[in-house]
Amino acid sequence: MNSSRTKILFLIPSLAAGGAERVIVNLLRHLDSSKFVLVLAVVNMRSAVFLEDVPDNVELIDLGCTRVRFAIFKIIHLIWTIRPNVLFSTLGHLNLLLAILKPLMPKNIRYFCRETTILSEGVKTYPNSHYWVWGYKHFYNRFDKIICQSKYMRDDLKEHFGVLPDKLVVINNPVDIERVRHLATELVVTKAVVSGGNNSKVINLVSAGRMVKVKGFDLLIEALALNGNPDIHLTLLGDGPLKEELQALAKTRGVEQQVHFVGYQKNPYSFIAQADAYVLSSRFEGFPNVVLESLACGTPVIATPAVGGTKEILEGMEGCLLTNNVSAEALAEALSSFVFGKRLSPELIKPYAIDRIVNLYEQQFLL
Repeated sequence: MNSSRTKILFLIPSLAAGGAERVIVNLLRHLDSSKFVLVLAVVNMRSAVFLEDVPDNVELIDLGCTRVRFAIFKIIHLIWTIRPNVLFSTLGHLNLLLAILKPLMPKNIRYFCRETTILSEGVKTYPNSHYWVWGYKHFYNRFDKIICQSKYMRDDLKEHFGVLPDKLVVINNPVDIERVRHLATELVVTKAVVSGGNNSKVINLVSAGRMVKVKGFDLLIEALALNGNPDIHLTLLGDGPLKEELQALAKTRGVEQQVHFVGYQKNPYSFIAQADAYVLSSRFEGFPNVVLESLACGTPVIATPAVGGTKEILEGMEGCLLTNNVSAEALAEALSSFVFGKRLSPELIKPYAIDRIVNLYEQQFLL
């Protein structure tokens, strides 16, 4: 074993279905094991859908807590025990906790965090949001580096929370292109995918994510109703607190037969690859992994210009479309004007290839 390898402790709340979890697993799968000793600590292993994707060379530690706040003492003990060269955390509430706890930690550790959302928008959804804003403003500068997924995210942290510019590094999310394309070849037969039968007029759309307000699935269902084309069918992948409400909306708006709720799917790529277009209807986004994965599948994307990184990915991209604004009306207009039937060039996804993005992370870890 090379004793000069840099030891990195990755700390994450869970391995449940989510973009942040997928990014961490992708990094763990591709970081150079000849340069790094990799340790992953998970606060809550319940619903750990990405567990089997964690590579064997990564030491996995289950902190066995239901929430981050219940894991405080275990986190402190773990960091003192492992003494990593780099501590890397992701997801805002855990990041903020570690920033607050930093004076209690060993002094010779470099503290990294990866922000996952547009923080000025995200904190609006928190209870007692003014306390969160105060916390971010007073403690986030304790990190040595904050990884931002987009330029918009970087500027948001700088302008709204006073984070020093030299602490902010923009590294886009990676996509494991070969793996996505391999998984996309798995056959998936659902009512939505085959609903057209021999009817060549049927347009199959797909969208995915946790069913919460920020994802804008209500706007997408409303757009289908406003569009009025019964040949457009939509497959929604995912679960969440608004699922029943969205199902009721589809029924009320008369598009129940066009919207197909198929729940969480371990492999969403086969759905995406078979669709005529992926639709991102979000109200705001950090840097949507699913858009990158759609590009990897060659599937065109129709997206709202959500606050965050969506525009940075899609603006000017041939074969994709950004709506005029974030609304059901704009989405309905896009569905009417979009030219379906084309696939995307494989070249479009290359800037986000996993090897390139991991190299950018490695450069930061080895500074």
